[in-house]
Amino acid sequence: MLVLIIAAGIFVYSKIFGGGVPLTLDDYYIKIPTGATYEQVLDSLMNKGFVKNEKVFTLLSERMQYKRDPMRGGRYELKPGWSMIQVIRHLRGGTQTPVDVVLNNERMIENVAAKVARFIEPDSLMIWTLLQDDTYLQSIGYNRDNLMSLFIPNTYEMYWNSTPQQFIERMGKEHDAFWSKENRRQKAETLGLTPAEVYTLASIVEKETNQNSEKRRMAGVYINRIKLGMPLQADPTAVFARRDFDTKRVTDYHTKFDSPYNTYIYKGLPPGPICMASISSIDGVLNAEEHDYIFFCSIGDNTGLHAFAKTNAQHEQNIAQYVRNLRARGLR
Repeated sequence: MLVLIIAAGIFVYSKIFGGGVPLTLDDYYIKIPTGATYEQVLDSLMNKGFVKNEKVFTLLSERMQYKRDPMRGGRYELKPGWSMIQVIRHLRGGTQTPVDVVLNNERMIENVAAKVARFIEPDSLMIWTLLQDDTYLQSIGYNRDNLMSLFIPNTYEMYWNSTPQQFIERMGKEHDAFWSKENRRQKAETLGLTPAEVYTLASIVEKETNQNSEKRRMAGVYINRIKLGMPLQADPTAVFARRDFDTKRVTDYHTKFDSPYNTYIYKGLPPGPICMASISSIDGVLNAEEHDYIFFCSIGDNTGLHAFAKTNAQHEQNIAQYVRNLRARGLR
């Protein structure tokens, strides 16, 4: 009798305190959707191999007051070898493991929504709907044209079950923190621009060159044009106006299209950014070179660099050299 009692005790102990989480799983993360029922959580835990004995787990969940409706959502990491009691304590405590939300090189706001939806629970439609809500945008000081300037490219730790509103609130805090560093707001004021306008100009620089070494000089060209009352005549703005992002060549189809984003037609900055601007482009504008250049064109070699000119005559010479370089490479 004593042996049976001891054996039963060992059996129960092993079921409750033994290693409930296997040591050989490929994935030790569990995502519990917002509003999930206990049955849904249990199914997920069993399907991923975290729980083997449904009855014992349910009994413990009831005794430990984990079972409820709805269950606490989130993304959690479970450790190899954890007992069912440890699993329940961890899930009940709500200590989530954050995800890395990566933002970079997004062209349009809908691209931002789609990118963010890859990392957090809300789908792209939920995020996109909020980003198109004019009343909400006005409440946070933005509109559809300048909303892109809210997003500073970076990697952000966030909880998987963050709502679209929480995501935007976090971006607002990161935006303010970014502009509070390195005298960025003061530099923008010195240029006579708002942070949103700096971002818009930086987005143009972003699409004109991928060479960080010349972003300050290129930004200086555009600032000179603004001061002289010249149209910016930035090819990327005409491409954006047409939404013809796959074009290989800018033609009259782009430059003569009537749009407030077309800087061939309208002087000054467009209503908002034409893409997500990198930090190097933003700082390139804030620290723009002071010079007399008002023209630039591609050199035409494989460096991606540009030749800058102070006069139209110099610019024509640079264009001629550009054509020669293309011919030498068999591209024209």
